[in-house]
Amino acid sequence: MSALRIAFVSGNYNCLRDGANRAQNMLVRFLLDHGAAVRVYSPTSQNPAFTPVGDLVSIPSRPLPFGRKEYRLAWRLPRTVRQDIAAFSPNLFHISLPLLHGRSALKLARRMGVPAIGAMHTRFETYPRYYGLGLFERPLLAILRRFYRGCDHVVAPCESAARTMEQQGMGTDVGIWTRGVDTELFAPTRRDEVWRHAQGFRNGTPVIAFLGRLVLEKGLADFSAAIARLRAEGADFRVLVIGDGPARADFERDLRDAVFVGFQHGADLARAIAGADILLNPSSTEAFGNVSLEAMACGLPVVAADATGNSNLVIDGLTGALVSPGDVEGYVDALRRYLAQPSLRKAHAFNAHARSKVFSWERASAGIARVYLEALGSARR
Repeated sequence: MSALRIAFVSGNYNCLRDGANRAQNMLVRFLLDHGAAVRVYSPTSQNPAFTPVGDLVSIPSRPLPFGRKEYRLAWRLPRTVRQDIAAFSPNLFHISLPLLHGRSALKLARRMGVPAIGAMHTRFETYPRYYGLGLFERPLLAILRRFYRGCDHVVAPCESAARTMEQQGMGTDVGIWTRGVDTELFAPTRRDEVWRHAQGFRNGTPVIAFLGRLVLEKGLADFSAAIARLRAEGADFRVLVIGDGPARADFERDLRDAVFVGFQHGADLARAIAGADILLNPSSTEAFGNVSLEAMACGLPVVAADATGNSNLVIDGLTGALVSPGDVEGYVDALRRYLAQPSLRKAHAFNAHARSKVFSWERASAGIARVYLEALGSARR
């Protein structure tokens, strides 16, 4: 891989902790360890969530003007950044943002005659429907389509996401850059009964968990509705919410006596996940279900929306249950079975943990490195 010189253009490399940033940093670490030259270009914040991997050049940016201040906007690559890229002299661009400065980076790659890999991390086109802006969905799809069609290669995190992009006209042969999980960190052995008791969870009472950022597009309304129906039936369970975000206050009001432990990281995160018994992940906006995979590694059966990301992780009837997005009654039925049948819950937990071992970061990073080398070889012919 020593032949690779990659200008790695990100929308958010370390401003906050999420699945996309974890994947990007893990990939850059892999590339550097295998002899590639990588220079990362991304907006940055004064209070980054973690120390980034590799050389990071800050793209001047501003906080999102409404609501989500943790995200930053850079409309284009300014001249100083373009000059830095030229001095670095990359032979490949990796672009993880199909909007704003990501489009500027693609134009620069075209001018330099350098192949560009477009990496899809999230289904941006689904976001408007959660904020009463559905009329913007089709124009946004058109923008995304133009960007990805302009790239030399396009990669998505899983088969379902890749096929969805192809159906949407974003490419004809979308490749896979999958994700991994640290099965030493995320494991059933992280379950801590002392910690559970400290949260007020009684022995024998199953705990249903929500894991992720508390934002509307993560399916918070469906989660709350499913929990409300189970409570109305008199089911015996507790709710654990792991994560934080701008919708927390409303989520707390809807869930009443749920335990909110906020944002967790590392061993604390693994302990919190393993402290639950079932994960309900109703999000249909994921490109890859990182939270589902982490829960599986911790030995939890996963009830999830049968949508991109989850559908390639959860095996319905074996490691959890897949439910049509938005089908609250479907979520309730699946949860009801797990609550009523501890033996089923235990069997699917075992299967979920076993399946999680297929997903390693080494394998994921090696896969996209092969795409890089193929693109470089094609450019030289």
